[in-house]
Amino acid sequence: MKSSFRPTATLEKLRQRAEILRKIRHFFESRQFLEVETPILSADTVVDRHLDPMTVKLGGKRYFLQTSPEFGMKRFLAAFPDVPIWQMGHVFRKEERGTLHNPEFTMLEYYRPGDDGVRGINFLDEFQQAILARGMASRKTYRQVFEEVLQLNPHTASIAELADVARQRNLTIPEGFEESETGNRDDWLDFLLSETIQPQLGWESPLILYDFPATQAALAITRGDVAERFELYVQGMELANGYHELGDARELRRRNKVANALRRLDGKEILPDESRLLAAMEVGLPACAGTAVGVDRLVMIATGAKTIDEILAFPWERA
Repeated sequence: MKSSFRPTATLEKLRQRAEILRKIRHFFESRQFLEVETPILSADTVVDRHLDPMTVKLGGKRYFLQTSPEFGMKRFLAAFPDVPIWQMGHVFRKEERGTLHNPEFTMLEYYRPGDDGVRGINFLDEFQQAILARGMASRKTYRQVFEEVLQLNPHTASIAELADVARQRNLTIPEGFEESETGNRDDWLDFLLSETIQPQLGWESPLILYDFPATQAALAITRGDVAERFELYVQGMELANGYHELGDARELRRRNKVANALRRLDGKEILPDESRLLAAMEVGLPACAGTAVGVDRLVMIATGAKTIDEILAFPWERA
């Protein structure tokens, strides 16, 4: 117990971390982004099947520790639609702990009005070059990487075909996965991506993956069978997730209901369908692209750390 007060990161790693945070701040300040602060504790929360917020009760009312600053930042954009904004701070996700996960972690999020998906990808590439100095990112569609690695089209493959690929590669199929067409295709796609494709991404150069299936849009605009969503990978690790942002309040309500229905099937708590973000979107969210970056993972890549504990002063067990 006597040593449990000590940081898990070395002083050298913490100095390197501080320098990376300084570079991030300089990057956005030099491009005239406004740094904002939004509530960490809020009555609203992102409604996502897989994101589980921590809750706090105050005065008999339930509040949520934010899984992302997205809702507050988009409310800001609805009020001040011409201002590019960024924020870096702590967010929380329940039951996420491992070599790459800590339940409390640092997220960078930014939005630039006027950007579409292509401009959002270009700006993410500019950012990663400035911070990581690994050269330009290559770019591939979600479909391309599935066809290159697994020889199947993720937009048209049946669940039976996805299951066959998993068996051919001797993967341990998670308990509860249905192999009939009543199963969830996105579960299978996520499983195959994380187990077989992701470990190969971003080794020769950083890679930006884009045009995800429309069923995995989250809060991105869809275009036919794809979502205008993009992710950055370096050395097999996902570092960032960006969207050409959805601005349709009715569509967000629909997606919230779908996500809550899936949460109910998973035995998870139902999250609020209505929010101040929806009210803001009804007034009008400017056309924009936004991106969330996992700062701890970014620091891991920049410093050569193998686990998140190496670049955190006090991870969950020492908090």
